[in-house]
Amino acid sequence: MSLPERLRPSVRRVLQDPESERWLSPVSVWEAALLHRKRRIALPRGLEAIVAELNESEAIRFAPLTAEIALAVPRLELSTNDPADNFIAATAAVNGLTLVTADVRLLRVPGLDTLRA
Repeated sequence: MSLPERLRPSVRRVLQDPESERWLSPVSVWEAALLHRKRRIALPRGLEAIVAELNESEAIRFAPLTAEIALAVPRLELSTNDPADNFIAATAAVNGLTLVTADVRLLRVPGLDTLRA
């Protein structure tokens, strides 16, 4: 699994550990699609191909987007009004996952298990 060089070495070790599960919110895929369309990020190939490859490799589990997650959003003490960030944080909380992020607002959410990217 190729990881961005910007990740902290401790995060790279966790993500490369075969015992670690790596989950991805469909909201993150949606955000990547929007950023690519706006030309704010470059992708080596189409996002559909990247997602299909991740599905086939089983390197990533795609988290479901459920009503339980939607209901968890207002219960979190989020300091952001960004709906995407809210759903990503709630996805981690509901599924008992550690959220890897560089966003300081998400790193400060009480009760949310985070790891600074």
